Amino acid sequence: MSDEKNTQDDQNDLSRRDFVAMSIAAGIVAASGSASAADMPVTEKDVDIKTPDGTCNAAFIHPTTGAHPGVIIWADAFGLRPVLREMGRSLAKEGYSVLVPNPFYRVVRDAGLDPRTFDFANTADRAKLTPLMGSINAAGAAEKDALAFVAWLDQQKEVNKAKKIGTQGYCMGGPLVMRTAAASDRIGAGGSFHGGGLVTDQPNSPHLLAPKIHARMYFGVAKNDDERQPDAKDKLKQAMAAAKVPAEIEVYPSQHGWCMSDFTAPPTPIYDKPQAERAWGKLLALYKAGLA
Repeated sequence: MSDEKNTQDDQNDLSRRDFVAMSIAAGIVAASGSASAADMPVTEKDVDIKTPDGTCNAAFIHPTTGAHPGVIIWADAFGLRPVLREMGRSLAKEGYSVLVPNPFYRVVRDAGLDPRTFDFANTADRAKLTPLMGSINAAGAAEKDALAFVAWLDQQKEVNKAKKIGTQGYCMGGPLVMRTAAASDRIGAGGSFHGGGLVTDQPNSPHLLAPKIHARMYFGVAKNDDERQPDAKDKLKQAMAAAKVPAEIEVYPSQHGWCMSDFTAPPTPIYDKPQAERAWGKLLALYKAGLA
């Protein structure tokens, strides 16, 4: 019993040291002027990736020279669009080879959705999301895609196969990050920002995948999501701790969707630039610590 307790204490100490290191790194990023401090020349191209369910179109953005850790970005319900490409370019400038897939390729190559004009109060608009989100949220779909994307990245000369792969997701992309991390041991770090449905009462709830995850995790929770489901963060924390997954969970003083710079529709724009930059700093610190 004593040996078991000592082992647990050592693991707890390691987790604390991990997050101290992550916090320091995030502070350095913030102090240096933030997310756009790096400015490596990057190359962007459109690619097609074969998966078990078809052909996924994606953007592949990477530093123009060298091989770098791979990253997969999971979009929100509005899919692959300019703001996701911009995010990919920003990350590539930091020294990562970034894949931004179209999560809805099973249904359409271009969803054509724009958060600046989309009206959630409009039944017809909301109905557009149902088949799109249903296609990637179907049982096993995300896992198949994740394995295909990881395999594709590992075939690219711009990806350093000696380094772990990172993944990040927004809104509906949060659970997809967890499913990706659980599907492949190649994943070394995963970040969820205003992720939706991370904890549910269903047997396939993403938080129950914790025992299969072997990556550092970061969860940025929106204020209104936390208010709507105040016990979710605690259940998530407990699941990660029980599985000995290094995980940090924070509630931001912002609304669901705060990281997306095209969530600017009146009367109440959701995008919160200062908090989005803070989240970006946390992401960079996560990748610095986990993609070794």
